[in-house]
Order: sequence, then structure tokens, then C-alpha cells
Amino acid sequence: MRPLTPGDLNRATLARQLLLNREALTIPDAVRRIVALQAQYPASPYIALWNRVAGFRPTDLDDAFTARTVVKATLMRITLHAVHADDHRPFRGALQQTLYGSRLGPRFAVAGLTPADADDIVPELLEFARRQRTAAEMEAWLEERLGAERKAGAWWGLRAYAPLLHAPTGAPWSFGTRASFVAAPPGPRLSGRTPEPEALRTLILRYLSAFGPATVSDIAQFGLVQRAPVREALRTLDDGRLEHLRTPDGTPLHDIPDAPRPPADTPAPPRLLPMWDSILLAYADRSRVIPPEYRKLVTRTNGDVLPTLLVDGRVAGVWRPVEGGIEASAFRPLPPAVWEALAAEADSLTALLTDRDPGVYGRYAHWWAKLPPAAEVRLLARDGHG
Repeated sequence: MRPLTPGDLNRATLARQLLLNREALTIPDAVRRIVALQAQYPASPYIALWNRVAGFRPTDLDDAFTARTVVKATLMRITLHAVHADDHRPFRGALQQTLYGSRLGPRFAVAGLTPADADDIVPELLEFARRQRTAAEMEAWLEERLGAERKAGAWWGLRAYAPLLHAPTGAPWSFGTRASFVAAPPGPRLSGRTPEPEALRTLILRYLSAFGPATVSDIAQFGLVQRAPVREALRTLDDGRLEHLRTPDGTPLHDIPDAPRPPADTPAPPRLLPMWDSILLAYADRSRVIPPEYRKLVTRTNGDVLPTLLVDGRVAGVWRPVEGGIEASAFRPLPPAVWEALAAEADSLTALLTDRDPGVYGRYAHWWAKLPPAAEVRLLARDGHG
């Protein structure tokens, strides 16, 4: 097979992430196709799915969170993600080493606690969280068990290390600023300082189905998993479940057989992606989606990833809601037809936000003052005209 160019990789990602055409899918099926939605800001999964699902209704995602067919938890890269309920446990198993190292380390030890203490506490904590509990209730439980001086460090570690789900707390985006938690469904106990081999294989196959073709470094970046176990898992999957490809410079790529790989010239419609959209963070080499000269513009110094304009499959600017519509700032001049398409997208997005939160991402507005002057700035008004 011929080498895959950057354009080929871009279109493969867009096809698998439902960004070439919105598709009519149920919310659980859409989330399963996409694999993981960044969810540290509650609105982002909604805007991500609006970009991808034909006829998207926010209430359908509300219902999926309530029914726990889609769940929100600390997972890849130690950040909050929304995933299909069936994926939660294998993803947790694959990420055990990462969560162990990040949450049961020095800060946990400062509270006078050890990983062995965590192993003792977690079963009781999960039993307490069989019904929904607020963060304050969880901390009070830990204080009663461990004492006031240790509760803060204990909760900081355990709220991510223990298999807890975030429970919906209400409007406008199902999850508010005050988190509540519930235990994940019972299953085989997760333990150990290394990824569960079968769980890691599952994570890799699921990742490739939604983001491939990809390198070892890309896979490791997605989960913040060490490369050595990724290489070993790929070796054990080399039984017909993988296809091996290359870039023009010979870089090895891995994929699942018969996965979509449209030609590089496949039309890609403009989109208004949310903060932290997964396609912007799922690769070690993000140039397949973010032109290198724009990476520092959209990824800020503290890791915030701004809402972006996606034009011809690649980041071309940023957007934010303002009074009267969506303000779009393009890093390069865009053709009139692109602006018309972006205006149509903004019209639909503004309608969604009006019913939920017209000022979405307002707390991040300070970043716009730090951006260099844009090539073009337009107000994409509610009537669809820029």
C-alpha cells in the first residue's frame, strides 16, 4: 500500500470522528463511534456531538448521562471524559498505572497515606458511593475515617484513582461546578501498578477505530500510557487485528483493517469545535489537524485549548459567543464561501446555546486579549449572515 500523506491522515480522522458528515445516530452509538469526548467543561461534549450528530438534541445527551449509558469520569490524560458505559472499565484497567502514579504519589503521601492505604479505603469508599454523593459528603466520610488533617490529600488522590463516575447535577449541561459522584458498576477489582494487558489491548483497538492510523507515540499520548506496554500490546495484537502502514518518510503507523481512509481531497465542511475537542489532543503529532504555526495560538500556556474554526479539516481560527452571535477570528483570510458555511454553522450553534447557556466559555474570555491580531474577524449573527 502507498504511504499515507498528512492529508490522508487528516481525512481518516475526520471520517472516523463524524466530521465529514453528520450522521443520524443515537447518543450512545455516537459516543461509542467517537470513543471519548473531553468533558472537563460540561458544555464541551454537547458541542462536540452537535458537530457530529444529525438532528442533535441536547436532551438526548442529558438522558444518556442520567441513564448512565454514557458516563463521565477521570480517564485519558487524567482528565474528565465522556465515554460509552461499556468502555469505562477497560479504559480504567488500561490506565491504572497512569492513575496510580499521578494520584497516589507525593501529595497523597503528604497526607500520611500510602498506596496500601488506598487499597484498603477504596472498597469502603465505593460502598458509600453506591448512591449519589456530593463531594462534601465524600470528604466528610473520609474525615470520619482518616481525620481532618488527612481528608484533603486523601480525597485529592481517591476521587480520580477510585473507579468513581461523575453524577449529573442539573442544568444547563447536566454537570455543574459542584461535583457529585457515584461508584462505577461493580466488576473485577482494579489493582496493580501496570496496565491490565487485555484492557490495554481494548483501549488501543478502540483508539485506532476512532483516531487511526496512528503511531506508538500517538497511542501513548492519547491515554498518557508508557510506550513500552503499548509496543508490547501491539505485538500481541499482530494476529490479524492490526494493519501496518507508513508515512512517506517511513514512520510506522498502526490501524485496524478496513477502517475508513477517504482520499485526501475528500471535501471537509467547516465546523465550530468546542474547547478541548478530542481531535486536537489525541495525537503526539497534532499537525494532522493543527498547523504547527497555530498550535500555540489555540493551546494556551496552562493547557486550555480554545474553541476552534475547522476549515478544510484543519484549525484556521478560534470562536467565542458574544452578544448578537458568534465571533469568529480567522488566522488567515478565508474565502467568502467558507464564511457563508461558518455563518450557517454559527446560526445552528447559537440556537443551541440560547436554550442552554448563551455565554458558554465566558470564563476563558481573557485568552482573546492575549491573541495576536487575527487576519479576519467576523460576527456571525443569529440570522446566519456574517
